[in-house]
Amino acid sequence: METTDICIIGSGIVGLATAWQISKQHPNLRITILDKESEPAYHQTGHNSGVLHSGIYYKPGSLKAINCRAGKAAMEVFCKEEEIAHDICGKVIVATATEELPRLQNIYKRGQENGVNCEIIDRHRLQELEPHAAGIQAIHVPEAGIINYKEVCLRLIQRVQEAGENLLHLNTKVLKIVPDRDRLRVLCNSREIDAKYVINCAGLHSDRITRAGGQKPDVQIFPFRGEYYELKLSAQHLCKTLIYPVPDPRYPFLGVHFTRLIEGGVECGPNAVFATAREGYSRFDVHLGDLLESLTYPGFFKLLKNVWQEGAAELHRSFSKAAFVKALQRLIPEIQSDQLVEAPSGVRAQAVSPDGSLLDDFLIQRNQNIINVCNAPSPAATSSLNIGKHIVTQLEEIL
Repeated sequence: METTDICIIGSGIVGLATAWQISKQHPNLRITILDKESEPAYHQTGHNSGVLHSGIYYKPGSLKAINCRAGKAAMEVFCKEEEIAHDICGKVIVATATEELPRLQNIYKRGQENGVNCEIIDRHRLQELEPHAAGIQAIHVPEAGIINYKEVCLRLIQRVQEAGENLLHLNTKVLKIVPDRDRLRVLCNSREIDAKYVINCAGLHSDRITRAGGQKPDVQIFPFRGEYYELKLSAQHLCKTLIYPVPDPRYPFLGVHFTRLIEGGVECGPNAVFATAREGYSRFDVHLGDLLESLTYPGFFKLLKNVWQEGAAELHRSFSKAAFVKALQRLIPEIQSDQLVEAPSGVRAQAVSPDGSLLDDFLIQRNQNIINVCNAPSPAATSSLNIGKHIVTQLEEIL
């Protein structure tokens, strides 16, 4: 049995950022990070489109708003110090119809309240920024940017391992967490860890790890697949920075958009389709256990009743490239189907309440000496360094 002070489950960016913050603030504590995959940042972080979010969308005072603003600033400092490529390229949120203007104004108001550098611009200014974008009005957010979060993760691992006797165990699946007097035994497929504290950053499986630690989670994770296309080289000039639609405030998704990537190229998407497997990166991936767990959850049919129309439209875009292209053409009318090639999909871990509502904020709960990150969807990557700081504050209450 291995002994450690802090056992972190999950080597995505939230888990690694938390490890880094602990190693900085409490260098005397030994940290062990566990991940069931063969490489770090394999799931949500590794399939992230790489946007440095500004925090413009989120309810003022929410964990998303607070952590996104502070986390973005911390991420920029980290990347400058570590010489990690990033680009503060800016973005536009584009209204293409009159009925979208009140929602655009609401987003702008939130941005102002959250301290985001943003302004309402007219069609002429939009054309200067994004000559191929359609829109009658837009919000320009010059402080938004792009980054490669997997590169950030690799550097975080390096810094955590340099800080002391800290370990990362891959191919290590957590099965159960058993109290043992004032400590915890973390039972895995290949080893046992004796830890004083456990921090659950398991993303797509965070609710299961919460249950493995003896606590009933207040929510259940539902997987939503985000499907992408990429622009062919000949069409990449159509998007200079980041072009977003005005999102529907009823859903915590931002709609299909255009994202210039830090490594080059332009990504288009994602949609948001309920996935029939927690790691369902293909529309044909089905895991019967995962699916049954979703279907029997009290909130499933309540959720379905609330979002079936939007869900049907998302599913249509999943199976119809023409429908996907039509959604993109609202932002850039020149886009044609033959300019798009399929790109890898991602899966978002979205917490759903028993009443069927999609949780629209981060959820971090402590149960004695276990801290569970129960919901950390976008903008968790942008926010990660400050989420890690927040978790350290919770940890210090029981140290």
